Amino acid sequence: MFKPKYPPMDTAPVPVTPPSTVHSPVPLRRGAAPAPTEAVSNRPAVQLTPGSTLTLVMGGAAAVLVVGAVLVSMLLAVAITAASVAVCAVTVRSILKSDRR
Repeated sequence: MFKPKYPPMDTAPVPVTPPSTVHSPVPLRRGAAPAPTEAVSNRPAVQLTPGSTLTLVMGGAAAVLVVGAVLVSMLLAVAITAASVAVCAVTVRSILKSDRR
């Protein structure tokens, strides 16, 4: 039921390969080097004005401050949790020690 059913080997389709074309290199004249061509870009160039530069700097600074605040608050949460677990451990240890007496 769960086994895949494959077609018999003699009825499987044969992959068709496209015919290969042979390209002969074009000989260059001696002493003539091909001229270098520059790639033409379809994208418009980014124009940075003083206002947009200031906006980018302020946005980056805001992002750094937000990420820093989040990381500091996470560190503080871990520190508070560790301190409360330590207080609970000392309390439980004290209760168990006084119970043995």
